Amino acid sequence: MVLDRLQRWYHDQCDEDWEHQYGVKIDTLDNPGWSVNIDLIGTSLETKPFAELRENLDDDDCQQSDRWMHCRVANKVWIGFGDETKLERLLKTFLSWAESDGS
Repeated sequence: MVLDRLQRWYHDQCDEDWEHQYGVKIDTLDNPGWSVNIDLIGTSLETKPFAELRENLDDDDCQQSDRWMHCRVANKVWIGFGDETKLERLLKTFLSWAESDGS
């Protein structure tokens, strides 16, 4: 289950220091949708490449459909946005990348 995986990843980062400055933030958007921000500083993912994912957005990030998603890494934060149906997929996208060995 995706929440179990996210909880495990978060637990693995907690070292009595990281969790005081960094973490995982899930919020809602008013268009409607979801935003997910996951701090990478101090984790094994801090320098791991992530291929930006864009679905149904134009070059200016304007939605081209009711179903859209955008994931990227910026300033050592994994950032995911998506429509109201995409929360689980956003989390799975992050976790698939986080749990992969990079090969």
